[in-house]
Amino acid sequence: MPRYELALILKTMQRPETAAALRRTVETLMERGAVVRDLENLGERLLPYKMTKHSEKHSRGAYFVVDFYAAPDILSGLLNHLHRDVDVVRPTVLKKDAQVPSTNCCVA
Repeated sequence: MPRYELALILKTMQRPETAAALRRTVETLMERGAVVRDLENLGERLLPYKMTKHSEKHSRGAYFVVDFYAAPDILSGLLNHLHRDVDVVRPTVLKKDAQVPSTNCCVA
């Protein structure tokens, strides 16, 4: 299974509601056969621009990164599910390279 990174922006909420939204997200991943490696909290920040999601305008968001292994065919269903979650402002899945190739470059 390839390794992926899910970058999540959640709307600003109190800690219990944020934990519940993260729990739902991780449980959704695991129900679909993914193996979650890590969950990283990047904190609450101003968004780069105002985002509208589910008829709400957001100017701040809580940033999280979930590192996981999953089959490629579950990604479209996962993103569809996350786009419908009212607490998720922006979900993005990126394929994480197993190893970044190192190149020896000489600049003259």
